[in-house]
Amino acid sequence: MLISAIAIAMAGFAQNTYTLDKNHARLTFTALHIGISHIDGIFKIFDATLVSSKDDFSDAKIEMTAQTNSLTTEVAPRDEDLRDNFLETEKYPTLNFKSTSLTRTIGNNYKLKGFITIHGVTKPIVFDVVFNGKGQNPHTKKYSYGFTITGKLDRTDFNVGAEPILNGVGYEIDLKANVEFIIS
Repeated sequence: MLISAIAIAMAGFAQNTYTLDKNHARLTFTALHIGISHIDGIFKIFDATLVSSKDDFSDAKIEMTAQTNSLTTEVAPRDEDLRDNFLETEKYPTLNFKSTSLTRTIGNNYKLKGFITIHGVTKPIVFDVVFNGKGQNPHTKKYSYGFTITGKLDRTDFNVGAEPILNGVGYEIDLKANVEFIIS
């Protein structure tokens, strides 16, 4: 009897590993071009995991890796410039994020803190996160957990690209991920 009570108590603290549903995930960025328009891009190849033992994900640990050569803005010459001269994708094939905390602020809103590595440089970063909820996928019958993650960084903090006067690309880069996770 005591053993089954302990097992039931421990079940409430089970740690779950969630994997990215790549068919329902996007990792995008936006940069200001010559101060007048925003250019959007996407990393087509990325992966992420989320590990948590709480239903509200307040103890979640998140890791993400994107393949820098999968970047596209759908303009081939610009993509080549970004891959070769900004991100130097042959030398730095990935960008990485590893969380240090996910703190609930109000309702389904969180602050995600961690370290991001771009172009061989690692810096702290804070993202805003909205937990969009949980739903059952009608095809797989598995539950998916949806999140929208947004943040900003200064590309020059990571030694990416030259001054805007030389290349037309603003300093500030907006990052956004819409992701769904499923229990592995």
